[in-house]
Amino acid sequence: MSVVVGYVATPEGDAALRAAIDEVTRRGGRLVVVLSERGHRFGSGGEDLDAQAEEVRRRLEEEDVRHEVRLTTRGRDVAEDIIGAAQEAGSALIVMGLRRRSPVGKLILGSNAQR
Repeated sequence: MSVVVGYVATPEGDAALRAAIDEVTRRGGRLVVVLSERGHRFGSGGEDLDAQAEEVRRRLEEEDVRHEVRLTTRGRDVAEDIIGAAQEAGSALIVMGLRRRSPVGKLILGSNAQR
């Protein structure tokens, strides 16, 4: 059984990663972390996407979590990247961190979590 987490280097992304680690530890299985080039623009600073992926790998190895880190650059949107990874991995659970948004912000900008 696998768990998929959409990760962006933000406090919400870190909380989602922590929750996903806890879930995969409880359930057993493998954690699939999706870092999307499109989602990267919401991350912190100018940190390179590859560097973020390496930091996630280091953290998961330290916690002895079976994992796969996927960098997606296909030009699809973030929701499609995460859903596709979950379908490919046969995941039972998707974990995402959310930022608070106003109803108008959701209407104008859309929401990956709603999809």
